[in-house]
Amino acid sequence: MITSTSNPKIKNIMNLKKKGKTRKEQDVFIVEGLKMFREAPKEHIVDTYVSADFYQKNRLLLQGIKVEIVDERVFQSVSDTKTPQGILSVVKQFHYCLHDLLGKEEPHLLLLENLQDPGNLGTILRTAEGAGVTGIFMSSDTVDIYNPKTIRSTMGSVYRMPFLYVEEFAGVIEKLKERDISVYAAHLKGPGFYDEQNYCTGTAFMVGNEGNGLSDEAAALADACIRIPMCGQVESLNAAVAASILMYEVLRQRRKK
Repeated sequence: MITSTSNPKIKNIMNLKKKGKTRKEQDVFIVEGLKMFREAPKEHIVDTYVSADFYQKNRLLLQGIKVEIVDERVFQSVSDTKTPQGILSVVKQFHYCLHDLLGKEEPHLLLLENLQDPGNLGTILRTAEGAGVTGIFMSSDTVDIYNPKTIRSTMGSVYRMPFLYVEEFAGVIEKLKERDISVYAAHLKGPGFYDEQNYCTGTAFMVGNEGNGLSDEAAALADACIRIPMCGQVESLNAAVAASILMYEVLRQRRKK
């Protein structure tokens, strides 16, 4: 049993939680909770740590699984949640290529520019899976998808939603247009509403930074700028909410096709 916060393995978990650079160097990330453990592809699980109390209550569940038992106090200190469930795993990162995102017929894609809120990104991934999105492109300055807050917000979708960080959108959008995928920019000054377009063929939405929206450079690459109608004095929606509305409009149209 690990009984000290000075244990090298515990120190490494703390570093993996806090530092994106460490996660990248080791090519792993941290997940917490029973749901995230159960849904993780077994071949991606590197190590699993459980609190002594969790181990006592879940011996049958853990039968045949190699785990490190951790003193309750030590587990509390290493957990990223206020009420830890008592299980966390170190998981190998996922790596995708362009084909993984574009390989399906009539792709439904997102391009996220400079999103900074981990919760927003996690919510978008979770919603994207529900709405049938086939892949997500992110600008290189978007928040780390393996940030613990992002991972928690995905509720397991991080295991199943293909994604790719890119230096710039121009090259990606060129590839999309070669495949007859229409690119729409979510923009407050868009001349038309989002529900006036046909999304039954290949579709990609660009969604921008929480505070500033899409850059002019990114918006200029789109086939059309679209907006979500607003009532009252509201100027814009949360990035995850806006992305969700767009994604589910695609699903709605395709279900009725």
